Amino acid sequence: MTATAHRGEHREDVGSTSIGELIGNVSNDLSQLFRQEVELAKAELKQEATKAGKAAGMLGAAAFAGYMTIVLLSFALVFALGNVMDLGWAALIVAALWGAAGAVLALNGRKKLKTVDPVPHRTVDTIKEDAQWLKNPTG
Repeated sequence: MTATAHRGEHREDVGSTSIGELIGNVSNDLSQLFRQEVELAKAELKQEATKAGKAAGMLGAAAFAGYMTIVLLSFALVFALGNVMDLGWAALIVAALWGAAGAVLALNGRKKLKTVDPVPHRTVDTIKEDAQWLKNPTG
């Protein structure tokens, strides 16, 4: 029974292939495998960078919305409280309220950023498997 290898090109009968050619073929296959692993790692890193960018965009939008809310509602609340107390005290109370709201927004944004994983775990795992296989290819 003759075994032939087909990888885009016709190869000779494996029985007549020299050890050097077989080692060369394995070397080429390993080089291709590692190139593919690097490409996979790049794709995973790009995916995580996209997640980080979206989280940063959400934080930026939240900051702008918070700023606009603070400005407009602060004026309204200061003047509303100014009907029952001095405007200085009213402004201080309003500033404290919006400071607390800003702290909550910052904590939520920080929690979102912690979900970003910069390590391509799937690729690292497959590279470890490949290295393990290289150490013991028969079993």
